[in-house]
Amino acid sequence: MSKTVIVTGASSGLGFAIARAYLERGYNVVGNARTTARLEEAAAKLGNPQNFLAVAGDIAQPETASRLFAQAIEAFGQVDILINNAGIFIPKPVTDYTEEEVNAIVGTNLMGFFYPSQAAARHMAANGSGHIVTITASIAMQPNVKVPALLPVLIKGGLNSAVRGLALELAASHVQVNAVAPGIIQTPLHADDEGTREFLRGLTPSGEIGSPQDIVDAVLYLTDSTFVSGTILNVDGGSTTGVW
Repeated sequence: MSKTVIVTGASSGLGFAIARAYLERGYNVVGNARTTARLEEAAAKLGNPQNFLAVAGDIAQPETASRLFAQAIEAFGQVDILINNAGIFIPKPVTDYTEEEVNAIVGTNLMGFFYPSQAAARHMAANGSGHIVTITASIAMQPNVKVPALLPVLIKGGLNSAVRGLALELAASHVQVNAVAPGIIQTPLHADDEGTREFLRGLTPSGEIGSPQDIVDAVLYLTDSTFVSGTILNVDGGSTTGVW
């Protein structure tokens, strides 16, 4: 029986790459994004596989998480893996954040982690197995004066701690809970011009920018594991190791 994975933020960027990787493995993938149109576009790029189920909705809302799991279970029997990937990253000085930006980041990054993870905990604990992997951010482990980003640091840093707490809470149920903390990864989030690339390369001691495949490989390692839980796996070219 094929395993089933839910991926939030699956229509583009890292979420799309993660969804594609699991489909290539023969998994059932339930992809979430805010709109049906974006999911339909992603499904077309994936070749409209029969084992890809699109469930649109705002992941900050508890109803969306409930519907994700209900439709996944109805279609495929159970959910084995949850990838909390949906997120908003807005770097700017603390004095410049607007109320709208605060609400958006708290909604997508915090509630978009909590409600799906709560639904996963109920379902997976009852099954006695499962994986929850959350995409956080390495800048939450070591803030950088070149990239002021208090809200991402606040929320993603909290998620890093929450992952450890949830891993302990669900350990007796054999549910593994981990995070991948990306550094600078080349995604549509970043402008693709030489000036931007030069700045981004300067944010890692290796002088290199990661690829979405680096994050995919880390996620797959964690969901393949049987003895890794409560881990924050930095994939950042060494940018959290110290000052250079």
